[in-house]
Formats: sequence, structure tokens, C-alpha cells
Amino acid sequence: MGLPAIESYPMPERSALPASCASWTVDPDRCALLVHDMQNHFVRAFRPGLPPVVDLVRNIAALRELAGTLGMPVVFSAEPAAQEPGRRGLAADVWGPGIGNEPDAAAIVDPLVPRPGEHLLANVRQNAFLRSHLGRLLRLENRDQLIICGVYAHLGVLLTAADAFMNDIQPFVVADAVADFSAEEHAMALRWAARSGVVCTTDTLLRDLLLHRVPKEAKSAGEARGS
Repeated sequence: MGLPAIESYPMPERSALPASCASWTVDPDRCALLVHDMQNHFVRAFRPGLPPVVDLVRNIAALRELAGTLGMPVVFSAEPAAQEPGRRGLAADVWGPGIGNEPDAAAIVDPLVPRPGEHLLANVRQNAFLRSHLGRLLRLENRDQLIICGVYAHLGVLLTAADAFMNDIQPFVVADAVADFSAEEHAMALRWAARSGVVCTTDTLLRDLLLHRVPKEAKSAGEARGS
């Protein structure tokens, strides 16, 4: 089974999001941003210029810009091209050979190309933690929260969020910065993610990151005036 051609569908509205079981608050000093598999091979399955892909790329770009401004680690996961059958394992039985040698198929889409200082990890399974050093990177950066965006919601995004939870890393899945094979599978993934993490919108997350930083900046300014 290869990737399907994905029909256009609208991103979920905030009013339609499932209630999250967790009540964690995002903290830019504890958090990293993971951009999952935003490679040409996967993104080209969507109809160009239409939702959800236009919203997907725009919202991820906004999250990435603020993360950089706030000094949060930004991590891109990417499936390697032309994997040997032995390395691809059972994924080959279900999804075929994966990304081939086509020009730029494995590259991150142009608006999101990793910048100096950002991290690019090879992931050989949909779960970005598996057989990668994502967990070690987060520990080295003293991060125990992970914002997850990218594709596909019911596969890599959901599996990565579940593994984060199992490793005591608080996952935040951004409902309108992930996308899937269909609106139904997108909604299903969010329902499952809400059981062991926080499901939120891009606007809400951007606001909360900024609001969390403002009191610290005000306190630092007050201490500087008093010194």
C-alpha cells in the first residue's frame, strides 16, 4: 500500500476539538518543537494550494518562528530516502519501499527548510523517538514538553505523542498544524492524542507561549531597574 491521493478538507475548528485529559500549560523554557516528516514525498500527497496543506505549512511556519525567537529547540524528523529492505522492516510490508531516489523527494518542503542551529533527525519508523536520538536531545536540552506538528496525524504524530507520554515528556499536539489522509482520520487522531496529552490550536499555543514569557521579562526588567 502506498500513499493515497488526499482530498481537500478543512482544518478542525477550535470548538470541535476534543477535551484534553491533561491540563498542562506550555512553557517555552521546558518545551521543544518537533516538525514531523514535512518532506516533499509526504506533503505532495495533498492537493496543492488547498486546505489542509496550506494551513498546515502556514501554521507550522508560525510555530517555528516563535520557537526560534523564544530560544526553544526546533527539531525536524525526516524519513531517509532509498532505505534498504532490512532497515525498513515491516513498514515495507504495509507502506512499500518508502521514499525513493527521486530528486528532492526526501527534502523538507521549501517554506520550512531547516536553518542553522535547528536539528534534523533521521527517523526510520513513524515514531520519531524510535531508533533516533530525539529522547537524548530533549534530555540534554532539559526539555520535558514537546510540541508536535506535521504529518500524518494518525500515524507518526500520534505514535510520537504516545511515546513522549510514556517517557514522561508532556506532548502538545497542534490540531491545525497536523494533517492526515482524511478529516475523519484527522479527528480520530486528535481524540486519541487528547487522552494522554494536550490538543490545542496554533493560535492558542502561540498566545500561551508569549503570555508565559511576558511575566518573566517584566520581572527581569523590574529587577534591573531596582539594581
